[in-house]
Amino acid sequence: MAALPTTSSSTQASPTPGAACAAAPVASERLPRRRYRGLRKFARNRAAVAGALIVALAVFVALFAPWLSPYDPIATSFMTVRQAPSVLHWFGTDELGRDVLARMIFGARASLAAGVVSVGIAVVVGVPLGLLAGYFGRWVDAIISRLADALLSIPFLILAIAMAAFLGASLTNAMIAIGVSAMPRFVRLARAQALSVKAEEYVEGARAIGLTDARIIVRYILPNVLPPIIVQASLTVATAIIAEASLSFLGLGQLPPLPSWGSMLNTAKDFVEQAPWMSIFPGIAIFLTVLGFNLLGDGLRDALDPREQS
Repeated sequence: MAALPTTSSSTQASPTPGAACAAAPVASERLPRRRYRGLRKFARNRAAVAGALIVALAVFVALFAPWLSPYDPIATSFMTVRQAPSVLHWFGTDELGRDVLARMIFGARASLAAGVVSVGIAVVVGVPLGLLAGYFGRWVDAIISRLADALLSIPFLILAIAMAAFLGASLTNAMIAIGVSAMPRFVRLARAQALSVKAEEYVEGARAIGLTDARIIVRYILPNVLPPIIVQASLTVATAIIAEASLSFLGLGQLPPLPSWGSMLNTAKDFVEQAPWMSIFPGIAIFLTVLGFNLLGDGLRDALDPREQS
């Protein structure tokens, strides 16, 4: 009689093969769910999808500008000066008879290049500095943080204009000026994320087993700070496009006769009453492109936010 409870408890403690087989698929299904959860959430966000489509269209136009442009963007024709939109010139012509649509198509290259390259400069320089400041702290953090604070104390556009004027008028110098002006944002963001991640237990464990600081930063801290960096980068591209248009409008960006949306607005300001289409269409292009990047950035922020998992 005493042996019966022992046999019963041992039978209950031993798992059955069927239960183990049933638990394995459940565990294996969690990984793809987590992997594609952000993508599904982004696809359900109509505004984010619309923003992605606008950005994709702008990139497509910039990449295939030579094949999409109906005319040479710098070819002048004094027989078609300031002609209104027509079948031959869908967006009209400018003060030198150049096709506005052709110049807008090629101008997309300058605007998108300025946005992407300048943000790339800000990310490549700012993120490593922020990671070093957040991970090591002490005097490293003090020096980098004070430098970032000094740059942040100057308004973004004012700093970009000052640097572009100092470097000289060109699209390359404008991209450098915008990139340096946007860099402090990524320094502060990367620093804040690194301060949060380095206190996690897996980072302490990696340090305990003797991994070097460089390996810990690259393998454990950087992957965990990438989502907010990606979101900030997509939103900063929109700001950089506006900054490039502003610099070109002031004559500090793309130099004529090469087209740029900002330089086209600079030229169009003298013909607002006689040829309003010269300013309307470039303005719409800037508005839609900036709106697309903002919607894309908001969608990425919602999709990559771990606190709003569905």
